[in-house]
Amino acid sequence: MRSLAFGIFLIALLSCEEVIDVEVPSEEPRLIVDALVRVDPTSNIVDIEVEVGLTDAFFGEIPVTNLKQITLAGGVLVDYDNPGSGIYKGTRSAENLKASEELLLQLEWEDKLYYGSTTYASSVPIDDLRIGSNTLFDDDETEIIITITDDPNRNNFYVVDLDFGNFITLDDQFFQGQQFSFSYFYDEKFESGQEITVSVLGADQAFYNYMNLLIEQTEDDLGVFETPTATLRGNIFDVTELDNIDFFDNVNIPSEFLLGYFAVVEEYKQSITIP
Repeated sequence: MRSLAFGIFLIALLSCEEVIDVEVPSEEPRLIVDALVRVDPTSNIVDIEVEVGLTDAFFGEIPVTNLKQITLAGGVLVDYDNPGSGIYKGTRSAENLKASEELLLQLEWEDKLYYGSTTYASSVPIDDLRIGSNTLFDDDETEIIITITDDPNRNNFYVVDLDFGNFITLDDQFFQGQQFSFSYFYDEKFESGQEITVSVLGADQAFYNYMNLLIEQTEDDLGVFETPTATLRGNIFDVTELDNIDFFDNVNIPSEFLLGYFAVVEEYKQSITIP
């Protein structure tokens, strides 16, 4: 599972003769949570992995932190592989995840309680995956061409994982129920024999919108699941002070949320080798 929201940022302004110290804003520590659950449609069991960390300053280092407890879809996740690593694992029935009207994530950290809510998002298979010969800006690029067929029975959103930390989003409003081919250009020429894995993830509109904003905030040298330069509101909220979890979007305390997103999505993936 690709890590969601872990990275290191350093800032320094250099002149020819001296180093200039720049004051940057600071904020209270926030949890960072990678809770993207990918469901393989060919398997009855879903392996779940949630990774958590803590930001202690704006542009500061992201240390590992540990939770008092974490539950996802009614079951407890544990860090049995490497205690203290901040990585919590478990398994669930794929059928139960698909059939649930609402899926809940609960985190307990120090004296705070967080909730996230989502629904299962279906995807579609990859019809064709091939390497193209076109370039967009210069010759040091690699084109990959992906073809999918949209489900005509619903309005769909997709998040496409193009490997190496590259993501794009798709809205089917322009190809509803039709086969659709599109190109993506990597800004490097891959060597012969190198493998690329492409995944088409289902998404609801909220996850689609979140990923759109996160991609916009991502610099060329950062993966989209690393810490963004601006605080982006996800769907996991601090509900410590709320007395009714039926309304746990904490609209009255909008600043109380962590970094990251909780989604349970169907994933169709395919690999191709550079000739």
